[in-house]
Amino acid sequence: METTQSAGQISGNVLFYNSPEPLNREQHAKLALVHKDKPYAFAAAGTAVPLTVSEFGPAALTFPVIFAGEDRVPLAVMGLNNAENLFIGADGSVEPNVYIPAYIRRYPFVLANDDTQDRLIVCIDRGSELLSEQGQTPLFDAKGEPTEYTQQCIKFCDDFELERRRTDSFIALLKELDLFELKKATFQPQDETGAAAGEPVTVAEYYGVSEEKLNKLSAEKLKELQENGALAQIYAHLVSLLGWDRLVNKTMMRQVEAETAAAAAANLN
Repeated sequence: METTQSAGQISGNVLFYNSPEPLNREQHAKLALVHKDKPYAFAAAGTAVPLTVSEFGPAALTFPVIFAGEDRVPLAVMGLNNAENLFIGADGSVEPNVYIPAYIRRYPFVLANDDTQDRLIVCIDRGSELLSEQGQTPLFDAKGEPTEYTQQCIKFCDDFELERRRTDSFIALLKELDLFELKKATFQPQDETGAAAGEPVTVAEYYGVSEEKLNKLSAEKLKELQENGALAQIYAHLVSLLGWDRLVNKTMMRQVEAETAAAAAANLN
């Protein structure tokens, strides 16, 4: 894959990437990766992050895995409020034992469409705080060739693209079998005694696999889904939906902490 020549118009709007540029040995010769102990500040406002199908299992241990929009894009739900990530802090820190989606880990590299030549090319987010001429790991060596680090990042992007295509095939299969349905995540308010107080509140609407439709599939079709690995991913998605309660609890705890901090600040004044 060509990575160091000038490219035509880049298309696509990609989450987290503000200034994508085709990777170029002339323009980016002096750029280097900035080493940070907490490198994920760019994702602190990522409420829902794209997933590939092979990530459903590990992601399900932490977040609800849902499908969104007409294309049924798989997403890891990392927060309930807009521009809020309950697992990644503004300082770039990550809670212990939290799975970080590959979509985040590939940053600041990405593959983008070159409309003039109908191909994918490697780009970087030129505005990223992880890239600087004062960084520690160069993108290019003295001969203008991609360093081992850059080659690894390009391979990661290539592998991600392969997984994305596998995910497209998985979604197409679920659509063909008509397994999707509109679902709601709800929260039941409680009073001080723990008893239900008022009507359940809807916190999200999303697409998910219908267990009823899944159970109505023929034994032959279920065996086919089992053999091609799709059934395991479907069950990982279904199990992940238990994670809505975790998100609700974390959101409520954050609100209480914010209110407590605000009250303390008011008392000081």
